[in-house]
Amino acid sequence: MLTYTTRRALLLGIPVLLLASGVTAGVMMRSVPENLDLALDKATAAGLYRATIAPDAAPIVVGAMQAWTVTVRTPAGAPVKAAKIGINGGMPQHGHGLPTSPQMTADLGGGRYRIEGMKFNMRGWWTLDLAIDGPKGTDTVTFNLML
Repeated sequence: MLTYTTRRALLLGIPVLLLASGVTAGVMMRSVPENLDLALDKATAAGLYRATIAPDAAPIVVGAMQAWTVTVRTPAGAPVKAAKIGINGGMPQHGHGLPTSPQMTADLGGGRYRIEGMKFNMRGWWTLDLAIDGPKGTDTVTFNLML
């Protein structure tokens, strides 16, 4: 026989569980846009820089730690020196971020920067968001990846 406290917890828990399931389903149902831009070279949001990303080893292996190279240039094509790069991202369809915290670890010269600690733990649509802090100011760019 259920006690009053157990029954009450069960009755209050069911709506919370249904709401959480609905939110999760809504996020998971988000489809990949038909015109998804998969370019690995693009202008930043405010046009201050042009960024290119490339994994140091191809193909991208799901579940493995990886290093990437980010190349930052001016709109005219000159390398951007002494930039700082912040990295974020995730899976828009699943509503979660990257499973690791990638960091810029080296200035390779010529506007190239090493990013280490990148990991993708499943196949699907990923975004990689970069915040570039350089001589012209801070600007952002988002790359879409399909694994």
